[in-house]
Amino acid sequence: MVNESEVDLGDGKTLRTYDTRGTGPVVFWHHGTPNIGAPPAPLLPAAERLGLRWVSYDRPGYGGSTPRPGRDVASAASDVAKIADALEIERFAVFGHSGGGPHALACAALLPERVSAAVGVASMAPYDGEGLDWFAGMGAAGVGSLTAALAGRTEKARYEASAEYDAEMFTASDHAALKGDWAWFLDVVGPAVQGGPDGLIDDDLAYVAPWGFQPSDITAPVLLVHGGADRIAPLAHGEWLARQCATAELRTFPGDGHISVLREGKAALEWLAGRR
Repeated sequence: MVNESEVDLGDGKTLRTYDTRGTGPVVFWHHGTPNIGAPPAPLLPAAERLGLRWVSYDRPGYGGSTPRPGRDVASAASDVAKIADALEIERFAVFGHSGGGPHALACAALLPERVSAAVGVASMAPYDGEGLDWFAGMGAAGVGSLTAALAGRTEKARYEASAEYDAEMFTASDHAALKGDWAWFLDVVGPAVQGGPDGLIDDDLAYVAPWGFQPSDITAPVLLVHGGADRIAPLAHGEWLARQCATAELRTFPGDGHISVLREGKAALEWLAGRR
């Protein structure tokens, strides 16, 4: 059972949090774009078997969390620290998928005394990453969406007002996963989309702006998991992150895309459990 609650940030803003509770090591889940923050149901049985406790939250502008226009990726570290304090959690691991990857890495970089290890699955790399051709291998929908973000909030909002779902962003293996266990995404994408575009807009603006930290700052162990056929965050993003972070291990899966690579999530949790 997942308990939902609100954490008061003390400035009139709140964050909706999710907690499977228990006394085991804590893993903070960082959701993708556009999702709400409920922990990944397909991985709950593996976490229970390993004795892990999921904690997560809706990023500002999604679900039950107060919007915060102008937030950067680094702001996730402050949010997570406040949630951990409210729940009396001292140390924890972080696990992010897709756009949640940068936010998980922010916690690892900026909360070194609290983050024991980090997992990034299909994570994006910084737009200003030196030597990275950021758009190479990315599908047309992603290029269009993030190019609009580069032009600023007004253009990004205009783009989202007429944007349509593009099934080509996903591979055949992704579509198969979305019809299987990872149909769970319908449960977290639907509410995020129904809540309006603000969370998505704030996310995309943050991805293409300076993140507020460097992946090379991370000293905790990092596991990066990436599909070789990913059309949303191409494999080059994971490879770049692995080169920047001295503590990173990169596992690649040539036949997987952006969603199907989450089948490796159970192994990633086992990796985390070994670093508790």
